[in-house]
Parts: sequence; structure tokens; C-alpha cells
Amino acid sequence: GYGFNKSHAAAYALVAYQTAYLKANHPVEFMAASMTLDIHNTDKLGTVKDELKRMKIPLLPPDINISDAVFKVEKVAGSQRGAIRYALAALKNVGEGAMEDVVADRTESGSFASVHDFASRMNAKVLNKRQLENLIRAGAFDELDDNRRRLMEGAELLIRCANAARAERESDQIGLFGDADSGASNVPLPGLPDWLPAERLKEEFGAVGFYLSAHPLDAYGEELSRLRVSSYQDALASGREGSVRLAGVVNSKKERTSQKGNKYAFVQLSDGSGEYEVTVFSETLSAHRDLLENGKVVYIKGLIQFQGESARITVQNLEDLDQATARTDMALKVFIDGPEPLTSIREVLGREPIGRGEVVLISRLMGQDLAEEVEIRLPEKYTVSLAMAQAVKAIPGVIDVRTI
Repeated sequence: GYGFNKSHAAAYALVAYQTAYLKANHPVEFMAASMTLDIHNTDKLGTVKDELKRMKIPLLPPDINISDAVFKVEKVAGSQRGAIRYALAALKNVGEGAMEDVVADRTESGSFASVHDFASRMNAKVLNKRQLENLIRAGAFDELDDNRRRLMEGAELLIRCANAARAERESDQIGLFGDADSGASNVPLPGLPDWLPAERLKEEFGAVGFYLSAHPLDAYGEELSRLRVSSYQDALASGREGSVRLAGVVNSKKERTSQKGNKYAFVQLSDGSGEYEVTVFSETLSAHRDLLENGKVVYIKGLIQFQGESARITVQNLEDLDQATARTDMALKVFIDGPEPLTSIREVLGREPIGRGEVVLISRLMGQDLAEEVEIRLPEKYTVSLAMAQAVKAIPGVIDVRTI
């Protein structure tokens, strides 16, 4: 006889029907609208990102010359449905109002020609150093200059010079030497190499709230195969209980105390297939607490048990993933074109402990056919890891690096 719950059930059923229709028939538009609805809720945006991956809808990165303040649908080559362009206002600590002003200026005055042009055109009351840095960290300027580290190091100088130039323009005065363009456009940015991929993704995670352009585990493909690591989704799909090997990036940790006074923790991790939770009991927790900090990349041996459609994973052993991969017989091939990078390669290798991995230098023969190469196997064996490979690859003069 109580109708309140029935009235809610009827209304919710109608809304569920309407939204299901929109998701089925206009999926890209529906998902873009859903993301705009939760534009300031990073956790929900991360969940929707995983759903987009399942639905095979591309999520394009933020772009200062293309993105709107909110999420929008964008046509892409080879796709009839289109893609979703990431919203500028969804980035952390940039402000929706400021990003609306950025889009308004771009609409009125045209695309930004460079980061210098962007800094010069933005009002100091609209954009500050912190906002500029988060746009850089998220990759919003990659199409103008993809060296995020150089832009970050020069952000404060850009803002300061742009503000000085704007004040000069507003005062209707000309510089001592009559240079009308003496502001940010003439500021030389630091000549620094870009961050290594892992650091680049770490900075992006801080600005976006989750991994957007890639996942740190993407670079470990061969290494994960050697360690016989399963993705979380593959472990779920198999339905097999028992031992499981996983890898992931630590997102958060919540420690609890049992009735007996023992510490344990629920740890949230992510791999390329999505987010998952593991339970770490007292002995493993006390031995490896340092590995459970945010951003750490870990290798897990555990037990998986199924309870209906959900799974419970208990950690039996925990290890830094780079250390785990270094124990394998992984070798490194380094492609060079001349002797210039050799000194730097030697310095990087000299920092590594003795291991079981070979390092092979491959160089084209000077004056010969480009297809002819010479291989030089170094006599020493090294502890080869992905971090080491990325450090070598960042050396100027190194053409490519491959792990085998």
C-alpha cells in the first residue's frame, strides 16, 4: 500500500530506458555528455575511460588548439562514430572559467602559434604558473612542442615575461630599443632533453588523475611475457582459482588493523586492462611497505579466489618490477650511427650492477651500404632493466634500443 518506492521505481525505469537508448544508438555523444557531467570527478572519469576502451571509442588527448572546456565529439579518419576529445577543464587545478576564456580567445583570435604565443595572449588574472604547468604536464601543448620537461622548466619565465610585455602594451609605451615584441615570444626555453617515458607518464598522471596517453606497463611487454604475468582482466576471464602473477602501478593504499592487532592493507593498482584491488597481510606488508607507495610499479605473486562475479586477490610476494625483470636473461641491443654516444652509454652501464644480460652495440658501417651493420658484444654482463634501456635510449646519438 506504500506508493513512494513504486513512484521512484517507475521514474528510474523510464530514465534507464532513455539513457540505454542513447548509449546504444548515440554512444560517442552519450559518453561525452556523461564525462562532462562528471568533469570534476576524476575517479568517475577514470571509470568511463575504461568503458570507452571496452566500447572501442577513442579518447583523444587534450590539445590547446582543439579541445573545448568540456568534452566534445570529434571526427577521426577511419571511424564513422568518431572520438571524444579530452576537456581542458577536466585537468586538475586549471579552472573551468579559465579554460572557457582560453577557448574564447582561440575562437576570436585564431589558433595559438606556440607556447610563447599562448602565454602572451592570456591575461594574468586568467592564467597563472600552476595552471600553465598542469596544461604542460597533461600534454595540451604537445602539438606545439612535445618536450614537456623543457616547457615546465621555462613556465615561470614565460609567465613573467608575458606579464611584463602585457603591462608595457597597456601603458602605451615602447621599449628602450623600440622592440614591440620584447615579451614572451623572445624567451629562450631551456635546452633540456625530455623526461623519460616513465617520468612523463608520472607527471601526466598528476595532472589528469589517471594514465591517459599510455600506461607505464605498456613498455614492459616482452618483460611481462618472460615473467609469465597475466593482465587482471585475463585472470578474471580465465575463471581459474589459485596462483596468479600480476603487475601493476600502485594508485592508493588503505591500511587497517585486525582484531588481533595485526596490520593489513587494501591496495588499489592498475594495469593496461583496468584497475583492481589486492589484499596485503601483515608479514608481507611490513616487509614491502616501501613498494606500496603511489606510482610504484610492482610484480605480484598471489592467490585469486572467486566470489560470484568478483575476485579476491591475496598477495603472497611483492617485488619491484624492474628488479624482477632484471633477474631474467634479458639482453639489450643499442643502435648507434657513430662514436659520439659511446661515452654516455658507458656511464649509464657503469651505474648498473653485474648481472646476466648482454649488451650489443649495433652500428652501420661507414661508407658502406646502409643495410650493412656491425655488431659488437660487450664482454661484461649487466643487470638489464627497462629503466636502464630508457636511460640509454635518451642519450643523444642513440637511434634505437631494443630488449631481447
